[in-house]
Amino acid sequence: MTTSVSETTRLVKIAAAPEAPLRRKLVGRAGPWQLVRQVAETTFARLYTARPADACESQPVAYMVKMLRKEWWRDTSAIEMFRREVMVGTKVSHPHVVPILSANVRQPPFYAAMPLLEGMTLRDRLDSGWVPGLSEVLWIVRQIAEGLAAIDDSVRMVHGDVKPENVMISSTGHVTLIDLGFARGEGDDHGAMIRPVVGSLTYIAPEVVTSAYAAGPASDQYSLGVVMYEMLSGRPPFTSQDPAELVAQHRGQKPPCIRSLCPHMPKAVASLVHTLLGKDPMRRGMSYRELVEQLVRLEIDTFVLPKSA
Repeated sequence: MTTSVSETTRLVKIAAAPEAPLRRKLVGRAGPWQLVRQVAETTFARLYTARPADACESQPVAYMVKMLRKEWWRDTSAIEMFRREVMVGTKVSHPHVVPILSANVRQPPFYAAMPLLEGMTLRDRLDSGWVPGLSEVLWIVRQIAEGLAAIDDSVRMVHGDVKPENVMISSTGHVTLIDLGFARGEGDDHGAMIRPVVGSLTYIAPEVVTSAYAAGPASDQYSLGVVMYEMLSGRPPFTSQDPAELVAQHRGQKPPCIRSLCPHMPKAVASLVHTLLGKDPMRRGMSYRELVEQLVRLEIDTFVLPKSA
């Protein structure tokens, strides 16, 4: 298996969709979970709203079960990817990382249960025409950075696929990182087993394009820089439908200065964006503590300075 569509889930319609009569929606069971209805499907998995099997049918549906599709049950790369997602979601306990509550990864059927997240993906919000203010961008980016820091601190891994599709935002602005299947440690080529397509290449770090072994915290930070650039300017720094051209842009082309697209952007914010988008991971990378501290300072500044500063 050499190419794939990333495990994107769009959950905004899940929480808001009206419930059909209870007895007509029950579609099966996965371990201790009663599957209520299918709500999404990806290349690798099907997603269902669910409740504990011993719960009464009047209990609100508050869980999600992700099941690896049957056609992948004998594919070692897909199974490893699913197991990696479960491992990270089980070991990382942080408000900005989706938790795995229970799972079966030893034999088919493979499944993972998690809370049903309220809200919508950052991708869906941007595609709907939403234009966030500067302070809101900094708040969201800081929450993503805190989630990435938790993954790094807890399991010494990178998320591996930071992009708007993998960022859930609740109605109150709370951010949760989802889709942990591409997570990998330093020197781990797991991410090369299943290469993402153009949607992920838009956000991928130059060193990861060359070799997944080079992935580290700075790689996720580069992807975060692309997300931040897009939120601020309305477009990612590099765009192309040709994967080879997109890779070449990440590796060798300087991104347009964000202040040329957003003239009123504070210089300190623009500086951080372009630092994150540096080609050399050794010069780009900083500790997550330093990154979060910078974002906090910039957040504070946006509340005390005029937007045109």
